[in-house]
Amino acid sequence: MEDYYEILGVSKDATQSEIKTAYRKVAMKYHPDKNPGNSQAEEKFKAAAEAYSILSDNNKRGQYDQFGHAAFSQQGGNGGFHHMDLNDIFDHFGDVFSSSGFGDIFGGSRGRNHQNSRGSDLKITINLKLEEILIGVTKTVKIKRFEPCEHCQGSGAGANSEPKRCTTCQGSGEIRQVQRSILGQIVNVQPCGRCKGKGQVILNPCSPCGGAGVRKKTATIELEIPKGVSAGNYMTQKGEGNHIGNSSVPGNLIVYFEEMDDKLYIREGNDIFLSCWIQYPQAVFGTNIEVPTLSGKVKLKVPAGTISGQVLRLRGKGLPELNRNYYGDQLIKINIETPKKYNKQTRLLLEELSEELKCNVNFDKFN
Repeated sequence: MEDYYEILGVSKDATQSEIKTAYRKVAMKYHPDKNPGNSQAEEKFKAAAEAYSILSDNNKRGQYDQFGHAAFSQQGGNGGFHHMDLNDIFDHFGDVFSSSGFGDIFGGSRGRNHQNSRGSDLKITINLKLEEILIGVTKTVKIKRFEPCEHCQGSGAGANSEPKRCTTCQGSGEIRQVQRSILGQIVNVQPCGRCKGKGQVILNPCSPCGGAGVRKKTATIELEIPKGVSAGNYMTQKGEGNHIGNSSVPGNLIVYFEEMDDKLYIREGNDIFLSCWIQYPQAVFGTNIEVPTLSGKVKLKVPAGTISGQVLRLRGKGLPELNRNYYGDQLIKINIETPKKYNKQTRLLLEELSEELKCNVNFDKFN
């Protein structure tokens, strides 16, 4: 079993503050919302939670330092997080996740996801222009989601009636079966089959929603997208997902970002690139040109003696970095245009120039 200190990447004399910071970093990296469908990332996320549950408790940490994993063998060999629902981990360490920004962008925290308490998440993708990424933008989107039925107020019960407590599970929504073995008591917990884990049964269901307590509707949502996002990033809008009836926590809306292809610019990280074509005399003598940028045109000096393929830089004219006051650069590749059509006078001038420069063919290593 991997050492808890190694899982979090801290030394054995690390302070509680350092342990907490390390846990945030590892949890952010392997957060299930950032690694959908990745079982290895989920296991590493759970391992980090297990390590933090021990090392953040001074008494447990002391036992671990003295006896290692054997100190917790009576508890099933570990902290139990490998067999725990992910949302229970969020409940255990909600203060850690909320203070690290998981609830805002790139890693939204989750609430409990029990069948009778939380709706499912929704996912959408928004295409952004580079100009929108530069300054941030407000987008209005329409989504279809389940919302509480207005006829029964989400209860699922018909007029003049209300849900009744399930007599099978006594309102708990769970059926517990206790078995004895040579290892001790084994408790098997399963959702109640009669009430489907809700703890209540509906004898007179609401006609419009069929007793579900929810109906599919179209919702209009405004999204404040920060500047500096990039393709693959996402943000979480809490409570904007599906409902599952009254007294429930709605799911979240997870918004993924994609970048629209730009007809002029190419993006690499926070820098943007474009090509510029100038005439041979401009390259020889130098010139001033107006260059388009995402925030408007700016003047750029092309120095005398510029060669084809040379790259000039406009500092700070690229894209911002998310959550930082830093901007990339705009890089302009200078190309020298060769005229394909010319008149007799131009030909004579070019021939004179060729003789003057004694144009020869030279070779060099390809790069």
